[in-house]
Amino acid sequence: MSARASALPDFPWDLLEPAKAKAGAHPDGIVDLSVGTPVDPVPALIRRALADASDAPGYPLTAGTPALRAAIAGWLARSCGASGELGVLPTIGSKELVAWLPTLLGVGPGDTVVIPSVCYPTYEVGVLLAGGTVVRSDSLTAVGPARVKLVWVNSPSNPTGRVLPAEHLRKVVDWARERGAVVASDECYLALGWETRPVSVLDDAVTGGDYTGVLAVHSLSKRSNLAGYRAGFVGGDPALIGELLAVRKHAGMILPAPVQAAMIAALGDETHVDEQRERYAARRDTLRTALVKAGFEITHSEAGLYLWATRGEECWQTVDWLAERGILAAPGAFYGPAAAQQVRIALTATDERVAAAVTRLTT
Repeated sequence: MSARASALPDFPWDLLEPAKAKAGAHPDGIVDLSVGTPVDPVPALIRRALADASDAPGYPLTAGTPALRAAIAGWLARSCGASGELGVLPTIGSKELVAWLPTLLGVGPGDTVVIPSVCYPTYEVGVLLAGGTVVRSDSLTAVGPARVKLVWVNSPSNPTGRVLPAEHLRKVVDWARERGAVVASDECYLALGWETRPVSVLDDAVTGGDYTGVLAVHSLSKRSNLAGYRAGFVGGDPALIGELLAVRKHAGMILPAPVQAAMIAALGDETHVDEQRERYAARRDTLRTALVKAGFEITHSEAGLYLWATRGEECWQTVDWLAERGILAAPGAFYGPAAAQQVRIALTATDERVAAAVTRLTT
């Protein structure tokens, strides 16, 4: 194994295979609530746009078509409250950008990247790939004198569902600007607020139309069921976007032309997003009620696609308890040491499978 590969942690989902096998042995089959992968159909208008653009023999633009860039900018203005001049760039899903952003920004040995104390594992992986140093902290005052190059924030959070208010985001941006650091805000679950309205880092209440040193990362995987299309984008500081584009052109990080056309259709329609949100809301209500009846405590979870739950025991014990009932969940240990007693339970299962989980939890 190469030094680069050996420096990376184990791939989390490989560690879940024994529990998956146990859950799969249930007589009525597994209810897989471990991964936030959409299960509902891709909206018809998006599939039509993809098919209509399928005759695409030439190379697409790394920067995206003018129509796609306009669609992204328009959506950021409408949905994120962004009034200033934005740079925008399509990405091959959002995970690709999360993993490579430190490298693309020139993070290297001696540079520190701050990530949330409990967060998506790829933030840490991206820093390790770049050769930088990871600091897990939700309080920037605790970071100390380290040379910070990048600060990740994630609201709504994966896995906790926590939403950061505009005042908190504004303090993060101000802190980073004083130190010449970039703030990257992962906002892939922005459309899925349940108990509160999530705020984008691009919102005028946070940045007032000045996006210097600020990037917002978005994905159509969750809001439009496009995980299989790998359709994401980033918007914010035009100078930073220009730097990302320059490197990505050399690296061939290009979104296929038919997917670019599908993104335009998806960004121009909110009806399908509202319909999908209603599906998730119903699943969330039934799962949450069943989990509480089964003795779980739900914390945060005010937005996003997950319930952040605990039985007050080590997370792998909870994973095993659920697996005995044919339910697979993700252990909190995947997301950081501070989550050792939590599990993440996804809403991304069919209504039939959610009903099966509810029956198993409450019988």
